[in-house]
Formats: sequence, structure tokens, C-alpha cells
Amino acid sequence: MRKSFLFLIGLIGLQLGGFSQQIDSMMGVYAERSPREKIHVHFDRDIYNIEETIFYKVYLLSGTQVSTLSKNMYVEWYDTTGTLMKQTIAPLFLSGAAGSFEIPKSYMGSYMRIKVFTRWMLNEDDQGSVYEKLIPLHRSTSNGSTNNTNNKTTCTIFPEGGYAVEGISSRVAFKATNTNGLPVKVTGVVKNKKNEVVDSVITIHDGMGMFLLNPIKGDEYRMEFVDEFKQKYNIPITQIQPTGVTMLIRTTNDKAAITVQRTPNAPSSLRQLTLLVHMNQELLFKVAIKMTERTLQRAEIPIDELPTGIVQFTLFNADWQPVAERITFVNNHYHEFNAKINPIYTSVEKRGKNSIDIIVTDTAVSNLSVAVIDAGVAAPERTNIYTSFLLSNEIKGYIHNPAYYFTSDADVVTSKLDLVMMTSGWRRYNWEKLRAGSMPLLKYFPETDNMRLTGSVFGMKETGLQQVAINAILVGKDSSKQLLFVPVNRDGSFNQPGVFFYDTAKVYYNFNAGAKGADRLQVKFDNGFFRRENGYKTSAYTGITVFPDADSLWRIRMNYFLAEQARIRKLQESANLQEVIVRTKVKTAIQIMDEKYARGLFSGSDAFSFDMLNEKFIPIDVFAYLQGRVPGLQISGIGAQTSINWRGATPQLFLDEMPSDVNMIANLPVPQIAYVKVFRPPFFGASGGGAGGAIAIYTRRGNDGKKEDYSGKGMNFIMLAGFSRFKEFYSPVYDKNANSFETDVRNTLYWNPNLITNKRSPRYKIDFYNNDVSKKLLIILEGINMDGKMTRVVKQIE
Repeated sequence: MRKSFLFLIGLIGLQLGGFSQQIDSMMGVYAERSPREKIHVHFDRDIYNIEETIFYKVYLLSGTQVSTLSKNMYVEWYDTTGTLMKQTIAPLFLSGAAGSFEIPKSYMGSYMRIKVFTRWMLNEDDQGSVYEKLIPLHRSTSNGSTNNTNNKTTCTIFPEGGYAVEGISSRVAFKATNTNGLPVKVTGVVKNKKNEVVDSVITIHDGMGMFLLNPIKGDEYRMEFVDEFKQKYNIPITQIQPTGVTMLIRTTNDKAAITVQRTPNAPSSLRQLTLLVHMNQELLFKVAIKMTERTLQRAEIPIDELPTGIVQFTLFNADWQPVAERITFVNNHYHEFNAKINPIYTSVEKRGKNSIDIIVTDTAVSNLSVAVIDAGVAAPERTNIYTSFLLSNEIKGYIHNPAYYFTSDADVVTSKLDLVMMTSGWRRYNWEKLRAGSMPLLKYFPETDNMRLTGSVFGMKETGLQQVAINAILVGKDSSKQLLFVPVNRDGSFNQPGVFFYDTAKVYYNFNAGAKGADRLQVKFDNGFFRRENGYKTSAYTGITVFPDADSLWRIRMNYFLAEQARIRKLQESANLQEVIVRTKVKTAIQIMDEKYARGLFSGSDAFSFDMLNEKFIPIDVFAYLQGRVPGLQISGIGAQTSINWRGATPQLFLDEMPSDVNMIANLPVPQIAYVKVFRPPFFGASGGGAGGAIAIYTRRGNDGKKEDYSGKGMNFIMLAGFSRFKEFYSPVYDKNANSFETDVRNTLYWNPNLITNKRSPRYKIDFYNNDVSKKLLIILEGINMDGKMTRVVKQIE
């Protein structure tokens, strides 16, 4: 980001002293030691029926870049009383993490409350950094509102810059809301104590408006208005100072025009001012304003090259105390990258097949998610990836329908967005702490590893042991095993990186042989995650109404889906019960091979598997064998000169689950190979996130006919929780026998949270089938790229 100093034309720059340098340096310290992370969540849709599954994709940025701070994402689900129902933990890949939540059948609430965060974000939880949202749940008896409103209106006054000053004309914004925080229309007047009308009052947009005020010394002012419920109110205007300074800002596409005015009798501290212009914790401009002789000064700040987002203007007096503050929004569209939804062929017929190309022309690696839903039950768009990262994450408090402010660059829209800026408090810096040199308080540190085996050994001091190690075997629910040798520090603590598993694992352990008194040691294991137990209470949500505006046709359609889904669930429950009684599941040969050879992240998963033990064709090497067998995997060359590419990236090679290279694999005799797995991108077990997937080769074992013993016999064990397992989205494939399926009334027809594109593979093709009733489909694509830019594309099919 360009940094420069801009001095007002015709003024002499001040010699800014120690406080200036201290605040400058402390802003740098805060930016370096306490960078902010912010979150957006893309849901497969905005409203759900009871017993449905909520699918979502979380995106993480830091400032204008992808975050490199955190490796894990936490999602918490609360009921209407603020009681924690479930916490899930997912690893981050390319600054994204996907998950799901199944709405319990017994849940009686009208909405779910979701909180999403990294552990690092908890350091400024009071600043509103944690992502929160209410997700409405539809019931056939819903009346469209979750909260009753008693029609009481609250109106808050916001003089531009913070205060109105006697003798200086300034703009004053206001915001009128009801008990639930929703906007209210008002009309009225501003009067002085003589009951004379000073200016008229009317809401311009979403409860917000503006009037002019030039306070006279000794006078008093009040705002009288009538709200849309015909209730009358009389509110005193108290934010008036007898002497001081005001700051007025107007913006165009390329500049911010600033007007600073003081009272003639202002103290000396208000005659030498400094304006700091900053954004995303970075100082952009410092303007020295000398007002010894003049009471009004103007300046222009260039903003045409700034990134999209909120810019903060803070005016300081000579003692470096803030005296006025204002935020504005700059939208140069530098936050966007280009993505397209290109239909290959479409059908809204019953169970018709659709094929769509997702095309990203940007060369940076992009991480995307796409949802296809019934357009008839789609809620009006109120939030999106732009509003989350550029507005909601930057302003504390509720913004009504923020998506509106990104619909156009027209003056009528940008002027209303400026009202949002004028009626939103800023809270990022505590200037008193910066002046005092106070360092940011950090209770939680970033999670730089996905998972660690941590804990403490108790009793080392009593037994006289100074050096001890733990032998551990981690056995996952999928029968994966990890053998670990964990050194213990002298204080009894241990911290072993490189651990990764889902769900739960048994940790079998003992202490290294030869350590006298080791049998008296006690150990406590932990996975290093931040966890809250079910039943944890937070404040109950008493704010906004969460149901979208809906007409009767919308409710009839939602009720139809709700009734049909309930009917189908009952049929499936009886069918599933019968299947359990009369059928057994037989493992395939590949499943048996996978259980025998693959462990941990290499087991199961989305992969192409090949049984080489029973393969009759013996090629030159394994690369020659794989040519043409895996769609999208490109292999060229021979032997050590082999080149491998998948979606523009090189797959990671593993030999018996240890990292390997082309030369070693090419020289491995094919008869020695027992099993091969080719993992689709991304593959979390590979370094760097595995954007090119992975190829795992397993050699034959001398004990093929013997059962491996990793049971941990004779060892103690504990159960340890790992990353959460999530339900995968089911997308049916209809063929010639499509009519044999049950009635299809899916609201979400397709959901894919893991679309990865790059320079060499800019296209991603998706196929899906319509349900039995939808005649209009809505495709919603969102995502980020590795340059920190965002995209959102919406397309309707009918």
C-alpha cells in the first residue's frame, strides 16, 4: 500500500513531535502483532425446514489478503435461549473450510444462531469480530416473525465528526429503529427552545436521514417526530459543544474533500491539528493542519487507488487527543475477480439433467463454492460475500439489507451508503492506549498447526525423572494408526505436531523403557483445540426479526416442500428398517485393500483406487499404468523425466505414505507394488494443502496373509477428539430408471463447497439433476482467490 504525506496547500507543515511518532509506531505494532481476521459464510440457501441439513462454506481473510494466521475454523450452533447445541472444528484449506449441521427433529425454535470464528479472533470478541447470523427455520404455522414488536421507536443522533459546535453549521444524521433493531420511517422537525422550526426531518433510507444544524450559544434543540405507527416522540439533541472543531467530508470517485472548521475562541490545542487517514490497520496519509490564523481549512485526499473498504479519518488536537472522527466507504471495485457461470445444457423438466461450466479468467488460484436452489423459495438477497468482508465485519452493530449498497454505483445508492457510515460508530483503536504505548492484550494465540498432541505428565518431580518420552499409538475410528514418539519437557509438558484425524481416536500410551518410576507417572492428553461443552450459555438473542419478507405464494410453496419432505422421511425410515433386517453389506476387494494398506488421511476418501496384486497388465512403470485411467490427470514423459499435472498443479507423490519423488517411483519395479490410490484435489495430507491432489503407492508386504497388530495390548488408553466429521451433500444421478425413485422435493439441488481453479485449469464442470417440481433454478457462486479478491455470480435457469 502506498504511504505518503499530504500537506495542505498554502500551509506550513508542523513539526510533529514525540506523540506523533509514538502513535505512528504503535499503529504499526498493532498491525504487526494483532492483525485482524474476518469471515464470510456461504450457505447453500437462506432458510430451512425442520430436519433438513444446513450446508455451508467458510471463507477467511485478513485485511485485503487471505489469512495465513489460522489453520482451524470453529463453528458453534445455539438455540433461541443462547444455549450451545453443538461445536464443530474443521481444518482450513486455501483459507476455506466446509461443513454441515443437521437440524434436530425435536428442535422447536424458529431459528438457529450460528457463531463462526478462529481462536485468534477471540482476542477481540468484544469488538464484534466473531461472525454471527440467525438462520430462520420454516414451519407450516410460521407467521413470518420470530419476535413481537411493541412499536416503540428509538432514534439516535449522530452529528458529523462526533459533535455539533456552537456557531458552526454541520450535518447531523439520525437512525430510527424499533425494539428489534429494524428500521422505522419517521417524519418531523428540529426545533429550538423558542419552539421555532430549524429544519425538517424525514427518513431517506432504512430509518436513516439527515438535517442541518447551526447551534446558537445558549439555545437548546430537540427533534420532534412521528413514526410509522403514529406514535409521537420528542428527543433532545445533546451532542453540542460550546467551543471546538468540526470535520465535514464529502467523497467522489477519486477524492475525499475535507473541511475543518473551528470556533474563533478555540483553545490553542485546537489551532494545531493533525489528520490521520488509515485503513485496514495501515496509515495512509498524515495531514498537518495549521489553524493559528484561519478558522476554516480545506483539503483533498486522493482515494482513487485505495482498495475497496472503509477508510477512517481521525482528527487530533495538539496534545494528540482525538477531537473528531468520520468513516467513509471507498469502492474502486479492486475487491473483485471475474468468474462466469456458463450453461452447457439446461433442463427444468422433471429430473432433467443440467451441465454447467464455472469459468474463472483470473490467473490466481481460486477457492469457490456453488449452490443450485429452487428459485421459488429463494429469500431476497440481503447479505453476500461483499457485505460480510467489506461492511459487516468492519462495523459494529446491525446493518439492514447491506446487499443493497452493492447493487449499483449510482449516486442515489452511494449517498445512502454514506448515511450508514455517518450512523455507525467506529471502535478499532483505543487512542488513549496507543498514546500510552499499551501493547495489544493477547489471550489466544494463532493456531499455526491443524492439530497437536499436547498435554502434561504429572509426577516427574516426585519420581526424580528429568528425561522421559511417551510411546503412543493413535487408532482412529476408521482403523487408521499413527505411531508417535513424544519427548516430554522437564516441566512435564509435551507438544507433538503432525497429528491429524477426524471424529475420535484411541490414544494407547506408555513411557519409554528404562525410566525408573515411570509406572507412577500420570499423563493428561489434549488436542490443543479451543472447545466449549454442549450446554454452554451465551446471551440470548433479542434483536432483529429473522424471517425474510414473504408473500402467500412463497409460504404455500415452502409448506408443500415441508409436507412432502416429512412424508418421504417416514417412508425412508420404514424402508431402511426393512433393509437392515434382510440385507448384509459385503466389502468389495478394493475396500479390503484400502483397510489393509491405507491409514489416516490416506484411508477411504475421494480417490481412484487400483488393485495391483491382481493386475495382469505389467507396464514399464506405475506412471505408464496410470496414463488414461484417471480423468483430468495428465502424465507425459518416461521414467525420471515423467511430468504429472492435475488442474494446473503437480500431485504430491507418496511411497507407503511417506513423501517421495518421480525418480524413486519411476524406478520402483511394478511387481513390487500392491495398491495405488490417486486422490482428487485438494488432498489435505499433502504439503501446501495438496492443490494438485496426490498419488499414493503401496508396496507388497511379506505378511500379506497376517493381521497387523496395533491393538496397544498392555497399554493404557484414552479417547481423544479430532476434527469434526460432516455429512456430504447427496446429489442423485437419474438414468433410464429414474421413475423408480421416490418423489424428489429437494430445495437445494446441488451443493459443492470445494471448487478449485487456477491458471492452467480455469474451468470446473458441474452436473446435476432437477427435482420433480422446480421450474426455475437459481445458481449462486461465491469465493475468494489467493490474492484476497472476491467473487459472487448469480444466474437463473428457467
